[in-house]
Amino acid sequence: MRIAAIVEYDGSNFSGWQWQDCAPSVQEAVEKALSKVADAPVRVTTAGRTDAGVHASAQVIHFDTEVRRSDLAWLRGTNSNLPDSVALLWASEVDPGFHARFAATGREYHYVILNRSVRPTYLAQRVTHEYRPLDVERMQAAAQHLLGTHDFSSFRAMQCQAKSPVRTLRELTVANQDGFIVIKAAANAFLHHMVRNLAGVLMDIGAGEKEPEWAREVLEACDRTVGGITASPGGLYLTAVDYPVHFNIPRIPVALGLW
Repeated sequence: MRIAAIVEYDGSNFSGWQWQDCAPSVQEAVEKALSKVADAPVRVTTAGRTDAGVHASAQVIHFDTEVRRSDLAWLRGTNSNLPDSVALLWASEVDPGFHARFAATGREYHYVILNRSVRPTYLAQRVTHEYRPLDVERMQAAAQHLLGTHDFSSFRAMQCQAKSPVRTLRELTVANQDGFIVIKAAANAFLHHMVRNLAGVLMDIGAGEKEPEWAREVLEACDRTVGGITASPGGLYLTAVDYPVHFNIPRIPVALGLW
């Protein structure tokens, strides 16, 4: 049978989602914990790999197994074998046609910025620190130039392996939430480093170094070298993956307490 699960993790001390030969990964931790519950090797497929230092409040995975366990047994048993920085939030048997990656119709990220002159302490690896005062209204005005279906080559990593740079950015909003500036991005799919590059452009505009129209100029250039810095990974959270309703994958509310 096929089991789907939703995973929350603090990526601060991991080399990313994907297995690494010489460094800890979230995938390794999850597969080892599931294998103990199944008493057999388990390999998982994820909705999308996250980079080193990136977090998730609702990563989605699936795996196939011949072992029968209740949903509660998968959940509690796996969590009892995971490190404190990783947890399963939900697990259930799903339609065999479900695929965590290929069935996804959209993904959502939050990018969290602590905007103050003094660096963070306990939040050091969970937010991005920006000492320059940021104007949220300027950032939001710039974000409007990026919505829709475009060639996002200017916002993809040089090493991005996606066959096409065309993506549909459905939502890009900037808000001040109790002293944190939160960029919310939703799209059908994202390119490698796309959200972090979007954040880098918006922060330069918010700091007054560029005008809001610069966002459109960067987009139209289709050239990564004109797009400014790639923002740090610590402020990035995968917060949702969307699927057709018949798969019954729940949408976990974003826990603002994460930051």
